[in-house]
Amino acid sequence: MEIDRKFVNVLILGVAFMLIFTAFQTMGNIQQTVIKSITQEDPSFIADGFTSLAIIYAVLSISNWISPSIISVIGPKWSMIVGGFFYSLYIGSFFLQQSWALYTCSALLGFGAALIWTGQGNYLTLNSDGSNISRNSGVFWAVFQCSFLFGNLFVFFLFQGREQIDQHTRTILYGVLLVVGFLGLVMLVILPAVKDSDASRNTPKSEDGVVSTRGAQAPQGPLDAFLRSIKLFFTKDMGLLSVAFFYIGIEYSFLSGVYSPSIGFTLEFEDSKRLVGLSGIFIGVGEIAGGALFGILGSKTVRYGRDPIILTGFLTQALGFFLIFLNIPNNAPFGDTTDTGFITSSPFVAIFSSFLVAFGDACFNTQVYSILGGIYPNDSAPAFALFKFVSSMASAASFFYSPYIGIHPQLIIIGILLLAGTVCFWLVEWRSVYKRAHLIETSNPDSAMDKDFD
Repeated sequence: MEIDRKFVNVLILGVAFMLIFTAFQTMGNIQQTVIKSITQEDPSFIADGFTSLAIIYAVLSISNWISPSIISVIGPKWSMIVGGFFYSLYIGSFFLQQSWALYTCSALLGFGAALIWTGQGNYLTLNSDGSNISRNSGVFWAVFQCSFLFGNLFVFFLFQGREQIDQHTRTILYGVLLVVGFLGLVMLVILPAVKDSDASRNTPKSEDGVVSTRGAQAPQGPLDAFLRSIKLFFTKDMGLLSVAFFYIGIEYSFLSGVYSPSIGFTLEFEDSKRLVGLSGIFIGVGEIAGGALFGILGSKTVRYGRDPIILTGFLTQALGFFLIFLNIPNNAPFGDTTDTGFITSSPFVAIFSSFLVAFGDACFNTQVYSILGGIYPNDSAPAFALFKFVSSMASAASFFYSPYIGIHPQLIIIGILLLAGTVCFWLVEWRSVYKRAHLIETSNPDSAMDKDFD
């Protein structure tokens, strides 16, 4: 039985990202809680977790404009390795307990994140074609999101019974996460390099199985890649998708950096600090379940379109955000509070909401990967860079306003964007279906899928 080497590459890629982001996402999930504990011991430490995350995503947003140019020179593999190094540097900065070190490494991480994520999108596309991009996206997402599960399971037991995270506990936390992140770097180093010419040998098919020469990405210099990104940004499809990207950035920053600490600050919950880790675990369970489900059903996605999955994501997230609105007190993002929500604050509802929102996040993200790889196979690096540009800009905005407005106004903003993003995604999917039908009728795959550039 012949081994599908490119699918193996996708699995290795997923494991590498799972290890690197076990370190980063675990730290992001508990960062505000940890920083509050440091400040209680050392009042001179005036750093803020939300500000750190805002810096990361602001720099990430800007850096996405140059990341395709860098990838065109050093390739996706080495771009991901360089980016992964900055993730480890960020974790290491917590050992110093200095505001300047945290904020400086946050900015460096933002640059590295642009490299690692644009490289990941490019590498995934080079190892996929129209017939398996949905499967590969779902499998990668499921493996990658195990980072939420393992990292927060560790935190759940490490923080057990602790109202304050002391110096010894923090040192163990930083050390373990740093080692895990380094192992992820090692996985990226052993990842096979794939060039554009390798993709062309696959003779890839479109999403409807039509043999095409679209899969190979034309060689680009740094300036060409930058200009291509600008041109792509002003196309109709990318304009509509940008609304969905903006929503994804807002909701993911809320899920990964605001909601779990808010649970920990809600003193109405017994052992609330421990629930921060449990929330992260169920975020991971939701992300893994969504990615695995849509990876297994990848062939059905091609046949029936992406609309059913997007509708599922819309409904699960709408329910999850509504439950959070009722269950968590408005002032929870600001620090410890004895207030309750509109209902008696329930740990079960809080954790169940984590699962629902994360499952919906997997719905949206797997289909974004699928549609970008399907519509822009010749421009995957610029397309994924623009996805990260818009979503990171939204995440930066979210983290900048999160310390100043309550959780209820934040949820109202998210609800409005959820509806707008879903509608825009549906419009792009409808346009994609129309183009594929035109592709089959004309038997001219290049012109049909690239019509937006005319």
